[in-house]
Amino acid sequence: MGRILCVANQKGGVGKTTTAANLAAGLAHGGMRTLLLDLDPQCNATTGFGVAPAAAHPLVSESPICESVVTTAIRNLSLLPGSRSVRDVERIAEQARSGSMVLESHLAGGLNAWDYCLIDCPPSVGDLTRTALACSTEVIMPIQCEYFALEGLTQMIEVIRDVMHERPGRLSFGGIVLTMHDAGLELTAEVEHEVRDFFGEIVFETVIPRDVAVSEAPSHATSVLDYAPRSRGARAYTELCMEVRDCE
Repeated sequence: MGRILCVANQKGGVGKTTTAANLAAGLAHGGMRTLLLDLDPQCNATTGFGVAPAAAHPLVSESPICESVVTTAIRNLSLLPGSRSVRDVERIAEQARSGSMVLESHLAGGLNAWDYCLIDCPPSVGDLTRTALACSTEVIMPIQCEYFALEGLTQMIEVIRDVMHERPGRLSFGGIVLTMHDAGLELTAEVEHEVRDFFGEIVFETVIPRDVAVSEAPSHATSVLDYAPRSRGARAYTELCMEVRDCE
């Protein structure tokens, strides 16, 4: 089985989906067979590649995951679309709360065909995120370089530790990535110093800058690496991909 990276943060607007999508694209560009799995009911990872959300989430279907996977315009990158169905979200969450292994077995058993799978989680520490963590080998946490960057992180880290305790040897902390980084702002420097001082080596060296190209890329149904390959954002996500691959 390949590496399964859960991209998670309980706060919204921190670049979680953007990081999952562009990291997936970067790995695919590097020749890795990559799957982007959309577990967020907002379905931004799905629509960001020009794919319509599924009427029913593939994870509540009895059919193999591979039958619901969509090929994107990026070579080596496949997508498992999300669903906005409230009923499906509740079914997934109910299975997670009940301790059922059906969902985890269904998910884990369908990921063998890829070198990397990136799971885009909802902005919460609820049952969907816990399920994704339980099925993953690593967790990557994007943190926005703003005043409330560390707010609520304790709760998220406690959830990660709980899953690590429940499944010893399965999940590891892949790293924290600083997003929306503006080197010209004193606040950015303060937040970066605080995060690196507190978390140390688990913070990626690469930072993701504020770059309009990163924001524009989803409206063109692609990644920033394909939309604006010479942009600062594209270079940053390429460097992040290299760091992630070096962690193997």
